Amino acid sequence: MLTFIPTPIGNPQDITLRALHTFEKATLFLCEDTRETKKLLRLLSERFEFAYPDHARFVSFNEHNGNERLTMYGEALSSEEVVYVSDAGMPAISDPGQLLVSFCQENGISYDVLPGASAVTTAYAASGFERGKFLFYAFLPHKGKERSIQLQEILNASYDTVLYESPHRLEKLLKEICELEPQRELFMAKELTKRYQSYYKGTAKNLFEKLSTETIRGEWVVIIKGIERSQGSFGLEEILAFDMPPKMKAKLLAQLSDMSVKEWYTKLTQS
Repeated sequence: MLTFIPTPIGNPQDITLRALHTFEKATLFLCEDTRETKKLLRLLSERFEFAYPDHARFVSFNEHNGNERLTMYGEALSSEEVVYVSDAGMPAISDPGQLLVSFCQENGISYDVLPGASAVTTAYAASGFERGKFLFYAFLPHKGKERSIQLQEILNASYDTVLYESPHRLEKLLKEICELEPQRELFMAKELTKRYQSYYKGTAKNLFEKLSTETIRGEWVVIIKGIERSQGSFGLEEILAFDMPPKMKAKLLAQLSDMSVKEWYTKLTQS
């Protein structure tokens, strides 16, 4: 049996009792980083009534060695008590654990996903944005055309969009948004659940000016408010006439119609 276990995104008290009990029974830990997992388990054993699993094996499982590890440990997923953990938060979302989910589904192996800490939902709940519908893009590409295309997709979306951003690239992101839409409303959360957790809300322009004078540290979640669709918004014909990449155009058209992104992309590339 394979169990995916969310770990705290900052405050260790956010671990669940169910997670602790599952850790104690595990014979094999698949970890995004074994050092981070062992460090967390030792901390939990010091603070809570939790027995460190000295009997268990710890194996790294990441985007670089995932397929190799499946070859080596695939049979153990059904014969042992196996857990998978990311460095922090909910596993298998924009995470190497996705390989494990697919492997279990393809091979009829039982698995379970425990509920727990997630930076995405925590930040969105704190944002105050009322739409209740959002897209999750994780990290944007660092640079190049693909980054520009994805950012333009986000700014054209009617849904709010959640991004992760590192401290050394946050200023770049804010500057890019300011150049395109300085009045777009943003919500940003810094170091969620940790000692120096902070919330920021305002226009891209105001936040860029505010943070340009501060030392930016910690991990960030950035939420970009979606655009309001009104009767005066662009329709299908107007979007079809836009000069933009088919992938981006297909996503916009899918939001305004009953056709999927894939159907629109096929239609656009074959016409």
